[in-house]
Amino acid sequence: MLTKRSKVLEESITLAIATLANELKAKGEDIISLSTGEPDFDTPKAIKDAAIAAIEKGCGKYTAVAGLNEILKAIQAKLKKDNNLDYEISEIITNVGAKHSLFECIECLIEEEDEVIIPTPYWVSYPEMVKFAGGKPVFIEGLESNGFKITAEQLKNSITNKTKMLILNSPSNPVGSIYSKKELSELAKVLEGTNIMVLSDEIYEKLRYDDFDFTAFASISEDALKRTVTINGLSKCGAMPGWRFGYMASKNKDLISAVKRLQGQSTSNICSIAQYAAIPALNGACDEDIKTMCQIFEKRRNLALSILDKIPNISVYKPEGAFYLFINIQKVEKDSMKFCQKLLEQEKVAVVPGIGFGMDGYFRLSYATSNELIIKGLERISRFILNYK
Repeated sequence: MLTKRSKVLEESITLAIATLANELKAKGEDIISLSTGEPDFDTPKAIKDAAIAAIEKGCGKYTAVAGLNEILKAIQAKLKKDNNLDYEISEIITNVGAKHSLFECIECLIEEEDEVIIPTPYWVSYPEMVKFAGGKPVFIEGLESNGFKITAEQLKNSITNKTKMLILNSPSNPVGSIYSKKELSELAKVLEGTNIMVLSDEIYEKLRYDDFDFTAFASISEDALKRTVTINGLSKCGAMPGWRFGYMASKNKDLISAVKRLQGQSTSNICSIAQYAAIPALNGACDEDIKTMCQIFEKRRNLALSILDKIPNISVYKPEGAFYLFINIQKVEKDSMKFCQKLLEQEKVAVVPGIGFGMDGYFRLSYATSNELIIKGLERISRFILNYK
């Protein structure tokens, strides 16, 4: 007998597509997967060396729920150095990936009928987490003409007396757009005088191109700092997806205490070895690795855009960050699920339908793969679109 809340959850479409692609590959199918939301680079050596050293020293014991003092200090220093944010150690907690950070935060803040504003297109798990907590997702469409970002006016018009939270993701998944400091300041101004919390998902923070600046929402003002939960991790920027290292920081100590209690009764501390491994990444030992990764991603982005530009009846926003392209196929097919299923069946290319991100008539393509596979995959997509029926 399942609970009502467990029945409201939809399967993660990104994970479902990746699983299907892997199953078809295992059967011998010539599948090109452009769906994966993880870097294809190996974890930097400094991180692996720190993990090996921790294992050899016998550091596989339980830690405090929030994390080792050393890792909390490393996060504190990172937030100050990179984002000019001052947090006390007691205002930080590590989690099992940034997804876990988001889930625990939403569970501790959202109750029945609370409204949570989510810009579209959104990362697939945001509305599901809100629904599981009993809340109501309220979607604001980010227009393609505005880089799929919402405006202060849209935000103002969506706030009601039930609004409890705004979820922001910059750089964003699935688009890769980044809110400028001016845009964030305008959004922050709208929230002044309200009790609305902001979940700022900054997991792609260091994957930026064309020298585009990044601004943490909490750094906008003292008011923004007080209402923001800063969420980050190393799955993307540190090429550590399977290590499951995430963290959150908030001036709301009641929230951090509640998250500690929830985590203490569920996962307890996150993997102790992952904590030790993350310290050099947070302290800057992998900055050159991240820089190199960004440069390669930028070249791949440019390669993919140059090929897509030659395909008729589609359009694509040029992303400032992350490693995705969100492709408009409305002139070809408005049903993104139908399009992506046929693409996988006929051309053996796996991409993610836009409906999973709240915007039909689009699909998400990941360029976190080799140039060879990008070229080969886009050649198949081009052929598929040209002959689409």
